[in-house]
Amino acid sequence: MRLPQRIDRAAGGLAADAALYAISAVFALVTALTSTLLPHRAWGAVAAWGYLVAFLVAAGQWALHKPAWRLPSTWVIWGATTLLPLVMQAVQRADGRTDRAQEEVLVVEHMGERLAHTGTPYLSREAITALPPGEQLLGYSPYQPGMSIFGLPRAAGDVWWTDARIWFAVVTAAALVTAVRLLPTPISLVRPLQFATVLPICALTLATGGDDLPVLALCLLALACCATGRYTAAGFAIGAAASLKLFAFPVLAVLLVLAFTHGSLRRFLPGALGLPILTLLPACLVDGDSFVENVLRFPLGHGVVTSPAQSPFPGYLIAQALPGGRYVAAGLLVAVGLAIAFFLVRRPPRTADTAALFCGWGLLAAILLMPTTRFGYLLYPLALLVWSSALTLREPTATTAPRSDTALYRL
Repeated sequence: MRLPQRIDRAAGGLAADAALYAISAVFALVTALTSTLLPHRAWGAVAAWGYLVAFLVAAGQWALHKPAWRLPSTWVIWGATTLLPLVMQAVQRADGRTDRAQEEVLVVEHMGERLAHTGTPYLSREAITALPPGEQLLGYSPYQPGMSIFGLPRAAGDVWWTDARIWFAVVTAAALVTAVRLLPTPISLVRPLQFATVLPICALTLATGGDDLPVLALCLLALACCATGRYTAAGFAIGAAASLKLFAFPVLAVLLVLAFTHGSLRRFLPGALGLPILTLLPACLVDGDSFVENVLRFPLGHGVVTSPAQSPFPGYLIAQALPGGRYVAAGLLVAVGLAIAFFLVRRPPRTADTAALFCGWGLLAAILLMPTTRFGYLLYPLALLVWSSALTLREPTATTAPRSDTALYRL
C-alpha cells in the first residue's frame, strides 16, 4: 500500500479526519481575523467553532474506535461549518446588512428578477454601458440561463429564504444525498464526501457565494449514476449542471464518451443535451446577442469591463507578462483541450472512476491555463479526483468494465 493511502486509512481514516478538521479550524480562524472580504470573515467566525468541534469529535471517535460514525458525522459537520453560517448570513442580510453576500449572489438574484420581468436573464451590451461605471461589472451575468432559477425567489421579496444561497444549498444537498444513496456506503465514501462538503474550499464557497456548488454536486451525481448503470438519470443530472454553468460541459463530454462505450448513448443524450438546449432557447429567442455578450464575450475579456478573477495561475501570469500573452494562454488552453479530446477518442474511459479522473485532471489543466480564473475553481478538480475513489467501490457487472481499466494511465 502506498504511503498516501496508509496515511489516509490510519485508525480507520480518523487520524486524517482529525488532521483535516484541525487545519480547517486554523484556516477558518485566520479567515475570520484577516480576510478583507466581510462575508468570508463572518463565515470564519462561525466555522472555526464548527471545525474545532469536528476535530474533537474525530479525536473522540479515534479513542473509542468508532470509525462507523464517520459518515453521519460528516453530514452534521457540514451543517455546522457551512449551512449554519449560510443561514445566519442570509438572515442578517434580510435584516439590512449589505456585507453578508458575495457579488455572485447579487448577480444570480438579478438574473432571476430580470427573467421574471423581461423574459431573459441578461442585459444587453448597450444597457450595461449605460450603467454607472461602478455598477457595470454587476450588470454582467456570465452564467448559463438555468442559473437564473436560483434567483427567482428573490423576485418575491427580500426575506432570508429568498437568498439564492439557500437554494444553492438545497440543490447541492439533494444531489449529494442522492449520490451517496446510489453508491455503497462504507467508510471509504467519507473522504470523497468531505472534499465536496465540509472542507473550506467548498464550505466557504457555498456559505458566501455558492453558485459553483450545485454545479459540482450535479456532476458528482451524474458520475454516481454512471457507476451504477443509470445513464438516463446521469444525462439529466449532467444536463442540469450544464444548464447552470459552462464548467459542466467538459464533464458532459467525458460522460458522453463513457455512455457511448457502454452502448447507452440513446439513454444519456436526451437529458444531457436536451436540458441545456431547453434553457438556452428562450434566452436566445428573446435576445441572443445579450446571451453572447454575457456568457462568451465577457469571460473572454471582450466585455465593457474586465472580470476581476485574477488568481496567479500560469495562464493568468502568461497573459499579463508576455506580449500577446492572452493569446498565448488561450492557445495553450486550446492545445490541452485538443490533447484531452485525442486521448478520449484513442483511450476512452470504460468505468466511471476513470471518467472522473479524466474530468478532474482535464479541469485542473484548464483552470491553471485560463487567462481569467479564480482560486475557488479548484474545488471542481479536487472533488472530482477524490470522488473517483468512491466510484471504484462498486463490483463490475456484465455491462460494466472491470476496475482494472487503465485508460487514463495509458495516455
